[in-house]
Amino acid sequence: MILFISDLHLSFDKPKITRHFVHFLQTKARRAKAVYILGDLFDAWVGDDDFTAPNAQIRRELKRLTDSGVTVYIQRGNRDFLIGERFARGTGVILLDDYAVIDLEGEKTLLTHGDLLCSDDIDYQAFRAKSRTSEWQQNVLSKPLWLRLIAARWYRLRSFWHKQKKSNYVMDVNQTTVENLMRKYQCTRLIHGHTHRPALHEFNLNGKKAQRFVLSDWNNDGGEVLCFEDKK
Repeated sequence: MILFISDLHLSFDKPKITRHFVHFLQTKARRAKAVYILGDLFDAWVGDDDFTAPNAQIRRELKRLTDSGVTVYIQRGNRDFLIGERFARGTGVILLDDYAVIDLEGEKTLLTHGDLLCSDDIDYQAFRAKSRTSEWQQNVLSKPLWLRLIAARWYRLRSFWHKQKKSNYVMDVNQTTVENLMRKYQCTRLIHGHTHRPALHEFNLNGKKAQRFVLSDWNNDGGEVLCFEDKK
């Protein structure tokens, strides 16, 4: 089976979610052929040199899972886009680009975190473009770890208050953007997270039935997992 999750937002102050995720890695994930984590595994990632809780534990558990033969793919989200190659080497995971196309049950399927689909949020898209440049990232990663950790907490608070001022429409995906991307990658199925609005949307795309799966975020009660049985 192939499993898809996203938006766990693991952090020191969310120990229950960490426990749920570790249990998932040690049980259901062990029976999977592949696990796809589509962004925001962590609530903030300030660099691959950060081993503060729960990061060190999560690295160990991911390494145990990949060592057991399960392939784990990670797409970086808007909270953990600084995950890099050092993390990948240490855990055995495979990092995916912002858009990835896979064959899922014989159907081309587009994977993405989901923030790029929210094209009506102009301010966020501008920040996103800036923060993905090598210059911006090198500047951030050159700062001492303690300073990056403080800055990350401040950015999370600022992000929370900014969201209160935005409409649900602005923070949701733009359907035209969705359809244009699916046409570009020639896919009739899309799987993403980010919006925290789990659902299955069905619509017509170039005369064909198309699907958009939205993954759920995780909370203290656990989280939903999208599962596709491997028919091969």
